[in-house]
Amino acid sequence: MLVSPSLLAADFGNLEREMQWFNQSSADWLHLDVMDGVFVPNLSFGFPVLKAVARLCRRPLDVHLMVVRPDTYLDRVAELPGVKFFNFHYEAVEQPAQLIQRVREKGLGTAITLKPKTPVDVLLPLLPSLDLVLLMSVEPGFGGQAFIPGTLDKVSRLRELLRQTGGHAHIEVDGGVNGETGLQLSRAGADVLVAGSYVFGAKDPIAAVAQLKTL
Repeated sequence: MLVSPSLLAADFGNLEREMQWFNQSSADWLHLDVMDGVFVPNLSFGFPVLKAVARLCRRPLDVHLMVVRPDTYLDRVAELPGVKFFNFHYEAVEQPAQLIQRVREKGLGTAITLKPKTPVDVLLPLLPSLDLVLLMSVEPGFGGQAFIPGTLDKVSRLRELLRQTGGHAHIEVDGGVNGETGLQLSRAGADVLVAGSYVFGAKDPIAAVAQLKTL
């Protein structure tokens, strides 16, 4: 199991300290939720924070854009050191295949996110070209929400579609992830867990990451 803790739950007043323990942990990637207050009803952080994190973080960056017109940010994200995935919402673009191709040309991992109510079957023609699919298990925009149980069926369905198409994409899940839901997601077929409050809010975040990785 790969673990990508979400910076959204970090203490932004002590970002350097948060990155110190993070770099010592067994986390695989750092998940960065960029919100514009339009596509989702919340604001998070922009490029000044992304640049600071890129400087401090020793793990690949998992950049998740919850924004309208994600294509307008591709060049700036690609310039950041350490970016592994450029992840945009299926619901935010009219021609996702074209943006996926542009992301590939920039040398970044291709990734796409679905909101809870968007069925995974919409990705069928795109799966062979994707490196990662993120399924939101809460409504995007705010951390600390309860896990939506129907996500388990979506994970299983997506795993079956990947088998049918020969796709190689990781299945990542974000929202309400903890030890219990993480185990359920693992059994359903997920192989990447995004955890915010469960990790950054833990008394021992390094141990919380290690525990998720055993699932």
